[in-house]
Amino acid sequence: MPPADSPMGLLQALALALGQLGDPRLRRPLAISLALTIGAFGLVWAGLGWALTHTHFFENTWLDIGAGALGGLALAGLSFVLFPSVVAAFLGLFLEEVADAVEQRHYPGLPPPFRRGTLAEIAGSLGLIVLSLALNLLVLPLYLVPGLNLAVFLATNGFLLAREYVTMSAARRLDSPDMRLLWRERRGQAWLAGAAFAALSAVPLVNLAAPVVAVATTTHLVEAWRRTAANRLSGQGT
Repeated sequence: MPPADSPMGLLQALALALGQLGDPRLRRPLAISLALTIGAFGLVWAGLGWALTHTHFFENTWLDIGAGALGGLALAGLSFVLFPSVVAAFLGLFLEEVADAVEQRHYPGLPPPFRRGTLAEIAGSLGLIVLSLALNLLVLPLYLVPGLNLAVFLATNGFLLAREYVTMSAARRLDSPDMRLLWRERRGQAWLAGAAFAALSAVPLVNLAAPVVAVATTTHLVEAWRRTAANRLSGQGT
């Protein structure tokens, strides 16, 4: 890969990730995370749909129908902006499989990574969903502004995805102090990568593969950043 500080670093990491999409080891986590996401959204839509059709907000029938329609539109819009983070949260349960496949193919000399426990993975996934819901509700009025809404979507979800993927990938190779240091040093580049992942997630059909591409890309980026930091430290020590 080009140097981690190079703009080409992200582009080449993306290219390497896309080039590995045919790897059978990536299909299982992608299929399971998508199934869980669709199932979760299906339950939410069914529950809120039932609530909207059985709740009367106004005595006037037409006003009630209008309120139900607006509620349905709001639910569809919120589902769209939350989709990247929800898929990322579920894929976080299977991140090890994707990252292992990338490392075995491109970095075979690496030692075994640190492993997170199942409870830690579930807690991290739930935390991402809650944070995503809170942040997207906070900026919800800005989504109604034409032209600004796309920038807000990319910035908000780019931050969420960068935080999730970089944190999870870095935790495989670094202890907590080094992981926090890497995030502080690379958060701008990480945010740019997260915005690219959010953009991919907004494209129909492409968004089905976007989560795996994001994990694979972040694995490449974190490894490049980690090696750059190690080389810097070794240079200072000589």
